[in-house]
Amino acid sequence: MSAVEAEIAPLRRPSTRFFRSELRLIFQRRRNLAGLLVLAGVPVLIAIAVKVSTPGHDDGGPDFFSSITENGLFVALAALTIELGLFLPLAVAAISGDSVAGEANIGTLRYLLTVPVQRARLLGVKYAANVVFAFAATLLVSMTGVVVGLVLFGGGSMTLLSGTQISFAEGLGRVLMATAYLGCCLASLAAVGLFISTLTEQPIAAMIALVIFSTASFILDSIPQVSWLHPFLITHNWLAFGDLFRSPIAWQGVQHGLFVAAAYAAVFWFAAWARFGNKDVTS
Repeated sequence: MSAVEAEIAPLRRPSTRFFRSELRLIFQRRRNLAGLLVLAGVPVLIAIAVKVSTPGHDDGGPDFFSSITENGLFVALAALTIELGLFLPLAVAAISGDSVAGEANIGTLRYLLTVPVQRARLLGVKYAANVVFAFAATLLVSMTGVVVGLVLFGGGSMTLLSGTQISFAEGLGRVLMATAYLGCCLASLAAVGLFISTLTEQPIAAMIALVIFSTASFILDSIPQVSWLHPFLITHNWLAFGDLFRSPIAWQGVQHGLFVAAAYAAVFWFAAWARFGNKDVTS
């Protein structure tokens, strides 16, 4: 073996085994699968309810309910609007809150760190798996809504909130854009959950704390007396995905939402690293 080959030989591609193991742990747990089933059930219930009778709806966000009967794609958007209030944040809280606290609770965290796994890498893998779940959960809601909406109401051209009509293919593309945007928003919430998970050994406590955090953000966002705080709230721009269904697209809210999501993700991941990096792990 030449000197050059001797130098190259030890180099190995980074292993994804830990990451794949984490994904299996998330997506094979019965409680997580049950949660995903509940998420998928909401658009089905919405579609059936609208098919039977078309009630009015006004929650301060984009009004997709009145357009469901015209195009089934709106079922996905209505479901996303409804589930953003509780179900999607709760699903993300259940996974991210369990990330570190769950390992500490069952006594496997210390074992993981003696493999050895660097603490920064452990947090990175945990967060990456949380991000995958956040996008998967959002996509599940969206695609279930699309399928059941098309079955019950059909497709065709989509009439945007601004009154302009676009083709079905372009409408589906905008639904996917909205799904990706909300996936980014929920991924930032997962970073907050990861940080909270490093503060306790009780995953239920971490989950509840994150739900309270997101709910408090929604409540504060509805109080005009603290309007100066609104642009900094993690949930402030979540409903800005409705701007993707205007012509032309109003990008300002979406761009601000992505900026806030990136800021929360970075700040709270590094906060988790700062907390966990020097933490005395005893369980």
